[in-house]
Amino acid sequence: MPANAVNFKLLLALGYASGTYFIDEVLAKVVDPAGFQKLIYLLILRYPMKKYTSLLIVVVTIICACSSKKGQVTPTVPDTTASKGLYTYANFPVGASINVDLLRNNAVYTALVTKQYNSVTAENAMKFGYVHPAENTYNYTDADYLVTFAQKTGKRVHGHNLVWYIGLPDWVTNFQGDSAAWEQMLKSHIQNVVTHFKGKVVSWDVVNEGLNDDGTPRQSIWEQHLGTDYIARCYQYAHEADPDALLFYNDYGNEYSPSKRAAIINLVNGLKQRGIPIDGVGIQMHTNSNTSDQDIAAAITVTAASTGLKIHVSELDIAMNPNNIQTMTFTSAVASAQAVKYKALVKVYNSLPAAQKFGITTWDVSDADSWIAGYYKRPDWPLPFNNLYQPKPAYQAIIDGFN
Repeated sequence: MPANAVNFKLLLALGYASGTYFIDEVLAKVVDPAGFQKLIYLLILRYPMKKYTSLLIVVVTIICACSSKKGQVTPTVPDTTASKGLYTYANFPVGASINVDLLRNNAVYTALVTKQYNSVTAENAMKFGYVHPAENTYNYTDADYLVTFAQKTGKRVHGHNLVWYIGLPDWVTNFQGDSAAWEQMLKSHIQNVVTHFKGKVVSWDVVNEGLNDDGTPRQSIWEQHLGTDYIARCYQYAHEADPDALLFYNDYGNEYSPSKRAAIINLVNGLKQRGIPIDGVGIQMHTNSNTSDQDIAAAITVTAASTGLKIHVSELDIAMNPNNIQTMTFTSAVASAQAVKYKALVKVYNSLPAAQKFGITTWDVSDADSWIAGYYKRPDWPLPFNNLYQPKPAYQAIIDGFN
């Protein structure tokens, strides 16, 4: 996120004659102060202030503080209720990765997720370091919160992820023992997590990013202690814990590296041929405006045709500033170009055989909570909803792609 980013948490209490009405801690997470000013104006427009002078003073004070930065901003009302929800236009599940903290504390975020998607993936809450922070301690608080939310709102839950080389707690990286001890530790972790969510999580990214960019086996901590075939055993352990769960291999690079794509296909086909339980391939698709539509299409169609497995576009975002231009802004031309790419991708995915369409999942919900700007330290707008959770042209383009 840029250095001038502003993060505010605003708790508004609006009084009515019958009592006090609370808006649950609306989180304004925007890329500049002007964006926060838009949200304040929105709240004024939506909720009549009547005689509540003290609250008006607070709002005006914040607006004045924000106005000391860049010029004035025309009020804009986010439109997250005009459509029926993205998933209603599709013949396959449509989802997003979910930040549980935002789900708990940001009413706008929660309402959008509830309306727009029928599938959710835990952004971080099910990763090793979150659920298994100490050798003899499992913490499912955040993951359980997400699953409960999904059950109440009728959404599918996809588990992400059981085994990755990143995000491991210190007790794992410092673990002492022979290969048998490492094997038991990994097996115990996989089966404890999968068993905990048995019947609630329908699918898992069992192994995430097990290959290098050139397609060779990644020399992770798991490979170093357990050998390359640890991948196959992970799927066996997960299947033993929940025979009904669909098991995926998840990785990036399919769309920009034919050699990486070929290695992924060879890996999963090799597992299939050995009778290892694997049901699908997660194509992350963290892509950008420099990647051609033809390469994106090949990633989806070649992987589907070559494996016969279910295909999950599992972490979709389309970055529009891959050249890291610090002065770049989100113009109508940039928005239109992004919309074209989203539509093309969705149309290709929609052309797959029905049995192979596991779904499309964006990584995060809006530009406000995307990882792209912070990780690359640049302005960017990779998702179909902007910083104020308004639909961008990409939103309608996705709907058009469904059709």
